[in-house]
Amino acid sequence: MAEGFVVDNGYGTKTVSNWVEGAPVKSFWTGVKLRGRRQVPIQTWRCGRCGYLESYARGQ
Repeated sequence: MAEGFVVDNGYGTKTVSNWVEGAPVKSFWTGVKLRGRRQVPIQTWRCGRCGYLESYARGQ
């Protein structure tokens, strides 16, 4: 397991959330610094019977 966080991008837009490697570092202008960090799109699967969600960030 590797430390990381989920980033929500966009203002008034809809995008897929990304998992970002490492601890979050605050940025005055953008909220969180992301430059040079590995980002992986998050895929979420839902059970149609009970609604349970499981999320994965499978990188290349």
